[in-house]
This record gives sequence, structure tokens and C-alpha cells, in this order.
Amino acid sequence: MSSHDLPPSGHALAVLIRHNVRLIRREPGPLLSRMILPIAFLTLLRPLYLAAWRGGAAGNQQAVIATLVTFSLLALSISGSAILTERLGRTWDRLRATSLPPLSILAGKAIPAYAVLLAQQVFIVGFAMACFGLRVTHPVLLLAVLLTWSCTLLCLGAALGVLVRSVSGLSASYDIGGMLLSSMGGALVPLAVLPHWVHSVAPASPGYWVARGMRSAFGGDVHGVLLGCLVLAGVAVACGLVASLRLRGAGGRLVAL
Repeated sequence: MSSHDLPPSGHALAVLIRHNVRLIRREPGPLLSRMILPIAFLTLLRPLYLAAWRGGAAGNQQAVIATLVTFSLLALSISGSAILTERLGRTWDRLRATSLPPLSILAGKAIPAYAVLLAQQVFIVGFAMACFGLRVTHPVLLLAVLLTWSCTLLCLGAALGVLVRSVSGLSASYDIGGMLLSSMGGALVPLAVLPHWVHSVAPASPGYWVARGMRSAFGGDVHGVLLGCLVLAGVAVACGLVASLRLRGAGGRLVAL
């Protein structure tokens, strides 16, 4: 069925998705950097992880986890800028002044960003499987973690996009926040070698739960995957609620930002 055969709401959503894909393609630099830099990081630092774990599957897995979590958090720039660029470009007010349902406007922003976030993670894992022999014996469990983590990143980025006031503010948020959440969550550096006090605060970081979920997925631990996905889903709901409350005004209409 083509977009011309869709109902009005579906046609509007298809148009918005194409519009937001066009915006991403118009400025491909951030997208390309979020795809290329993780591969360079993984290729160069993987030997260090293998040496620390004395080779074997565990070192390979930790290298992938460190790369994926760190650079997916830095990719918050993609989801956050989806709204921020509309605000700074003075086009947000035009969107909300149309007759389009608020849900369609937000979905049109969310779907391309979600696809990019998930594609980045799948690309990292696929590269590690093809080039470094990463073994994924439980792909369904790993996919469940990646799908949930992408949703968490999308909602966290949306919250940043509606709260910050400038590109520099967004940049500082995902640069500093991304490195802190990844490092203190035990994704970039294992918690076993970090100061003891980090162990106490690590569960407050979403990076802790995605790293734990990925380790559980590699090991086939269904309970660990479910726990990680539930916590990440809770973070996604909380961040999505913050973004929704900031965006929606009286009568369910989108507010000026």
C-alpha cells in the first residue's frame, strides 16, 4: 500500500517520517561519525580488552559492550537534535500550528531517530561478528536488549531536546553525560577495577543495566535480560513522560518551546 492509499493520519505520519529522514540526510556528518568512530574504537582498543581478559570470548564481549554502550550514549545527539533543530530553526511553531495530531508529529520525529539508534548498535555487533569472531549464541536475547536500549536512548534524547536551550547545551549534555553514564555503569571499565564507591552508584546509570543485559544475553541468562530490559523500559517511560509533559499543553496541543 502506497502513502497515497493511507488514511489521513497515516499519510501525515509518512510525510513527517520522510521529512525527518531528509533532515538527517541533509546533515550526514553526525550520523557518519556515530557509525565510523565506534568501529575505530573497537578495532584499536579490542587488543587491550583481550589482554585484560587473557583472550577468549569474555574479552571480545567486553570490547563490544564498552564500544556499543559508550557510543550509543554519545548518539543521544541524534535523537535530541531531532526536536532541537526544529526549535532553533523556528519551524516547531509551524508544525504545532498545523492540524496534525500531536502523536503524529512526535512519532514522525521518533521513528527515524529510533531506526538510526538501532542501526548503529546492530552495525557494531555485526562488525564484531564478521571481523573479530564475536559469538552471539542467543540472538533473540541480545536483540531484546538492543531494542529496549534504543527506546531508552530515544526517550532520554527527547527529554534533552526539549529541556536544553542551545546546541552547545545539548552537546555538553551528551558528551559529559554519555561518558559518565558509560564509565560509572561499568560498561567502559569493569566495576571490579573501579573504586568501591562507584559500585554503590552504578545501578543508577542506565549504562549499568544495558551492560548487564548484554552480558546476560551473551551468556543466555533470560532472567538477567528481563531484569535489564524492565529497568531500561522504566527509564524510557520516565524520560518520555518528562518530554511529553514539557511538550503538551492545554487540550493536548503541543506547546511553544
